[in-house]
Amino acid sequence: MFDKKYEDRLATWAVFRSTLENSKDPIQDTIDFFDKAPLVNIQTDPYTSSTWPDPWEVIKENIYCPFVKILAICYTLQLTDVLSKVDYEIHITHDTKKSSTYYLLYVGEQVIGFKESTHVHKNEIPNSIVSHHEYPMPALH
Repeated sequence: MFDKKYEDRLATWAVFRSTLENSKDPIQDTIDFFDKAPLVNIQTDPYTSSTWPDPWEVIKENIYCPFVKILAICYTLQLTDVLSKVDYEIHITHDTKKSSTYYLLYVGEQVIGFKESTHVHKNEIPNSIVSHHEYPMPALH
């Protein structure tokens, strides 16, 4: 998808979202989908939510840093019927043991962004991970 022109990316993304309605694990499928996106270091300021691209801008710009990838996953899941009623929050966190920053997406009880290429239950997030900023994501439906 990521090497196509804008209109084709939109169409591919729409078809992909429709497959999530009957998926056994739509969260994992979405992680796998965006794992194919080429990454850059920084695309947008994660601390200023007013500057975050909307779902269609993400697809149009087609430039993914680790934070924009989390946004893309969030928007994709929010735009499904099957997960449209779930609460979404983005947390900017710091691991006090590893001195690492994580951009975490909470999808109800599941968390994306802590373990590479998968999601975990929120109870699996260690106490060393401290949220510095939390952004409840408004519903898109």
